[in-house]
Amino acid sequence: MKTTNLVSKYNILFFVILIFLTAFPFVADSRTLTILLTQIFIFSILAMSYDILLGFTGIVSFGHAMFFGIGAYGTAILLNTFEPTVGVFIGSIAVGIVLSGLVSFFVGLLTLRLKSHFFAMLTLAISGLLLVVAEKWRTVTKGNDGFTFRAPDIFKDRIVFYFCVLACLVIVFLLLRRFVQSPLGRVLIAVRENEQRTRSLGFKTLHYKVISSVVAGVVASLAGSLYAVSLRFVNTSVMAMDITLDALLMTIIGGVGTLVGPIVGSVVIEFAQHYLSGLARDFPIFERWIIFFGIIYILAVVFFPKGIVGSILHSISKWKSKREESKTFALQKDKERSS
Repeated sequence: MKTTNLVSKYNILFFVILIFLTAFPFVADSRTLTILLTQIFIFSILAMSYDILLGFTGIVSFGHAMFFGIGAYGTAILLNTFEPTVGVFIGSIAVGIVLSGLVSFFVGLLTLRLKSHFFAMLTLAISGLLLVVAEKWRTVTKGNDGFTFRAPDIFKDRIVFYFCVLACLVIVFLLLRRFVQSPLGRVLIAVRENEQRTRSLGFKTLHYKVISSVVAGVVASLAGSLYAVSLRFVNTSVMAMDITLDALLMTIIGGVGTLVGPIVGSVVIEFAQHYLSGLARDFPIFERWIIFFGIIYILAVVFFPKGIVGSILHSISKWKSKREESKTFALQKDKERSS
């Protein structure tokens, strides 16, 4: 009963936040904040995809940006080649998802047999290989220069695109939450906690890790497609290591293995980057804003070792256990007095 009440309270909180985000474009007439929130939603999707790997399966990948880049290039190339309609946009997302699913499947089969840092370095190498392909295949990608393209006319209104990305975020969150709460998701958590023991119980852990890799790659591809349309421009930076590091930092700062944590982490990082870079225009000391951003990250890790959401949930759990202990102690005292 208590668990049900807790879940219902969380659902009410999520519903209130969703109502606020839905009403925001109509209440606050700020184009800058609308665009910033749209970027936060996109990177929240990317960070949640990384949390499936790191938080629920225990896989550290340095090549996650390749799936983000596949989605971005898939959408940009198709919208640039064909008439930029909503149908082509949806089809480009589907193409990016299929390609990312195939790549993540084969990369998973090749790399997930390796352990810890060996796997991480090999994913970095494969991602670097795809980055070189994007740089050299100039007839399609235009190399480092990149290219602009037209988005569907309906997305000329930033508010429409805002709601489109928000809807994608909500749908992805609900689907991933269902995924991690399913029996398959429980096996992934078991793999994270003790892969050897999970294997001894009869589970083929490699299969489950590949499934996790495919799910993460597909979701990252969706984020890449939305990111490309938000900029109306794409170049090789969508496959750069910076994208993977951003997803990693968002996941760690927000809280690994929570799904909500990566969303909170993306809010913290995107707002910090936006306002610190904005302060550089008025105060010369903030021209090296990346240093202050690093300080924020250090403080977040020091004061929230489990991430912001993870630390809050841990504190709530400790408080509830202490309250239960005090209730148990009080009941024992009452029994002693009555006897």
